[in-house]
Amino acid sequence: MSAALQIVGFLMALAGTLIIAVSLAGDRWKTSTQHGNVITSSVVYENLWKSCSEQSTGIFSCKSFDSMLSLQAFVQACRALMIISIILGLIACILSLFGLKCIKVGSSDEYAKGKIALGGGLIFITAGLCCLVAVSWYAARVTAQFFDPLYLGTKYEMGSALYIGWAGSFLAVLGGSFLCCSFKKKPKSTKKGYIYIFFLQSLFTVSK
Repeated sequence: MSAALQIVGFLMALAGTLIIAVSLAGDRWKTSTQHGNVITSSVVYENLWKSCSEQSTGIFSCKSFDSMLSLQAFVQACRALMIISIILGLIACILSLFGLKCIKVGSSDEYAKGKIALGGGLIFITAGLCCLVAVSWYAARVTAQFFDPLYLGTKYEMGSALYIGWAGSFLAVLGGSFLCCSFKKKPKSTKKGYIYIFFLQSLFTVSK
């Protein structure tokens, strides 16, 4: 049962890590539609790296952000959290492979392999939480600006990359939890109990 739980958890966490990478590379973290006349309209969208504009005629252009230091602090933090999430996910994938019972690589001791899988599960959970914080923080800022009547900039809405990021973080946390749940502690040794019983038997024999 624990072996099946490990495999399911690993596959879910691996899928979550890949989806997080797709979210980071996604173009539409926030998007806005600007209507012109009856014929023309444009869609403006941004991610953590660039801003793009697409006309209804099919013409589009993108511009990368000039300087990292000129970006808003929350965008820089979201970048860092997403990159950390992917790096942790890759480390957890490699570590968890050595902890799977169905793979005869590394230690042959099931308890040792269980501890390795537990470590991989914890790292997967950390990776998922990093992505969850980044995506939720970005979404909160977009929503706050959209409903702020004093904000004079472009009103954006949440893009598809945010929903992809939420899905990836959920899978990574859930898969990591399965890996952690598959770990079983060693049963307590009964050696001391045997020694105690032997001592009582010897004492009883001597008293006779």
